[in-house]
Amino acid sequence: MKTMISMDKKHIKRVTDEKASELYHGGGWNYTHKSVWKEEVRDVDNGVHKSPVGAGFAHKDTKSNKMSKSTKRHMRKTNK
Repeated sequence: MKTMISMDKKHIKRVTDEKASELYHGGGWNYTHKSVWKEEVRDVDNGVHKSPVGAGFAHKDTKSNKMSKSTKRHMRKTNK
């Protein structure tokens, strides 16, 4: 996969190596860093990810800490 940016710098997209070669040789597109795509395209929906608990996706901070099987087993042994 390659990251391409249009000459007018308005469009950024990820394409296969073959498609990237076609775009580059066809004119109008240049190669760019993947970090540019991450900032401009992939991370656009930051509002959803930074929303309060209960809205949007479940993240690590909204998950409960469950005991592992070995911890539960140990707790049963010590309580007897």
